[in-house]
Order: sequence, then C-alpha cells, then structure tokens
Amino acid sequence: MSMRRLFRDHPHATISPLVFLGLIFLWWSAGHIFRVPAYVLPKPEDVLAALIRGLSRGPLDVAGYWFHMGVTVWEALLGFVIGSLLGAGIGLALCHWALLRRVAFPYVVAFQALPKVALAPLSVVWFGFGIEGKVLITAVIAFFPVLVNVMAGYDSVEPERIDLARSCHASTRHILTKIIIPSLLPYLFAGLSTASVLAVLGAIVGEYVGASAGLGMLLMQYNQALEIAPLFAVIIILGLIGCILNYLVGILGAYFCSWSRHIQR
Repeated sequence: MSMRRLFRDHPHATISPLVFLGLIFLWWSAGHIFRVPAYVLPKPEDVLAALIRGLSRGPLDVAGYWFHMGVTVWEALLGFVIGSLLGAGIGLALCHWALLRRVAFPYVVAFQALPKVALAPLSVVWFGFGIEGKVLITAVIAFFPVLVNVMAGYDSVEPERIDLARSCHASTRHILTKIIIPSLLPYLFAGLSTASVLAVLGAIVGEYVGASAGLGMLLMQYNQALEIAPLFAVIIILGLIGCILNYLVGILGAYFCSWSRHIQR
C-alpha cells in the first residue's frame, strides 16, 4: 500500500497524529526557542506535570482533578439530557401543530437570543450554589440545537410519503412513529452532537458564577492565582470531556442511523 493511499484511507491513524505532533512541537518551540513567557504560554512539560499531579490524587480528594471532573461531567450530563428531551419534544410539538408553531416559535427564538451568561446570576438567586443552577444553564444551552434540528428533520419529510400513508388509512401515531421520527433521526443526532459539546460549556458558565466544586471553579482559582500551567491542564481536560461526549453521541447516531450513513456513502 502506497503512502498516499494510506493517508487517504486512514486519516485518523496517520494525518491526525502527525498534526497533533506538529502542534506539540510548535508549542514546545514557543517556550524553548522563541522564549514566550510562561505566564502567556507555559511549556508543555509544565502543563503535563500539572496534569499528572492533579490526576494522581484520589477521586474524593478536592485538591485533585478527578473530584471536580466528576462534578462538571454530572452537571453537563444532566443538563444535556434534560435540554435534549425538551428540545426534541417541543420541536415535535411545534411542527405537528402549525398554529402552536406560529404562536410559540418567535418566543423560543427570543429566549435563545438572550445571553446565557446573563441567566447565570439568576440561577444563583433562584437555586443558590447547588447543582440545580448549573443544570439549568446547561439545559438551556443544549436545548436550542436539538430543537432546531428536530424541526428541520420534520420539515424535510416528503409530503408524498405522508399522503401515501394516509391514503392507506395509517393513523397519526403510525405516521409519526413509522415515517416522521425515523426520517428526522439523522437531524436529531446532528443536534445532539452539537448539544453534547455545548453542555460542557454550559456547566462551566454556571460554575463561573458560583460554585463550590467543578472544573469551572478551578479555572477561576487558577486564573486569579496566575497558575497558568494548571489552568492549561484543566482546559485540556475540558477539551477531552467534550470530545468523549461527542464521540459517544456519534456512536449512538451510527447505531440508530446506520441506514442514513450507508445512503450517504
């Protein structure tokens, strides 16, 4: 097998690692060759040391990363599930009842246009510093991508298929479960893929405003103390969490929408 074909057929095993190594080299060069100050960009070995130091502590040690990682992941998952369920359910309802869509959708868009950071202080007033406020912010952020994609998937169903089903005396429930929902599944998982990444962002936004635990709280502490290497270590952890959540959603999407992936090939 030629190198060109190897790169073309297996980019994740060839090109992606090379890009990663190139980025690490550029990062290393910034500190060791170009002498970028550590308070601007810490050296990769310093970040790695901070990462190992934080991950070497037990899961119940509040001075380590595992404890705060568990808090943030739990907030992100709860908000993601709640926001996704609401987005999918309300999206179906708005498309199924045209009058409800004309009346309610402008208010949904107006609510989505509100800066989520502005809602974070209200969540502290309503729920205090507990997990409820962070879950609320996460659910609100995850809600809209799922809603919009479900509505786009619903609208993409060919009217001829629905008319044919009705001519065969299919009930509304059968049309919904046998035609509409299977057709919009690829759109749904596209929205879930976006929402899974935004869910981590929502949890961090909630923790910025007020929290006693979580990776967002660690980011604030490290920023105020100018501990840049641990700050970068937490940022790397957050990126990995987002990638893992997105990958898991992709696995579910590949399982439930395998027919769609086959058609796209």
